[in-house]
Amino acid sequence: MFDTLLPRLQVDTVFDIDLEDLYRRGYRGIVTDLDNTLVGAKAPNATPELIAWFAKVKEIGFQLVIVSNNNMNRVSVFATPLDIRFVHAARKPSHAPFRKAMKLMALKENQTVVVGDQLLTDVLGGNRLGLYTVLVLPIAIGDEGWRTRFNRRVERIAIGRLRRMGKWLEEEKKK
Repeated sequence: MFDTLLPRLQVDTVFDIDLEDLYRRGYRGIVTDLDNTLVGAKAPNATPELIAWFAKVKEIGFQLVIVSNNNMNRVSVFATPLDIRFVHAARKPSHAPFRKAMKLMALKENQTVVVGDQLLTDVLGGNRLGLYTVLVLPIAIGDEGWRTRFNRRVERIAIGRLRRMGKWLEEEKKK
């Protein structure tokens, strides 16, 4: 059960993901969380650095869909000006939003990467479908709502258990 919480890759930020390597390995789509993955939970817009990252993602040849548990207004205000497709009120880790994102991109599981900051939503949801999961550090923990704060407590317990099992290794994180 705990194995479904293990990301395939851990990095500090989306900017640390080796996009060229993923593309060479056959991945063609990125499903990414929004809050605390791309920007802080209260940041309404993308930073210039993030806008450049989106351009690089598209230039390499990836499709991109934001999948967020947040509401329509929050996700739309962020994604629409950037011309990024999205799934709001996703209810991750449910299969449905990930399948919807893959359908929007016309991609299969073995072509799809999931990027997020939470084990219990992004990583668990992606792993349950066999997607390549990437865990990033949260951007602004202080901005998180009560559900996410609760999830973080559960994550700490799970990570402790995974460490004791010898499965959570800090050195696995790629820079």
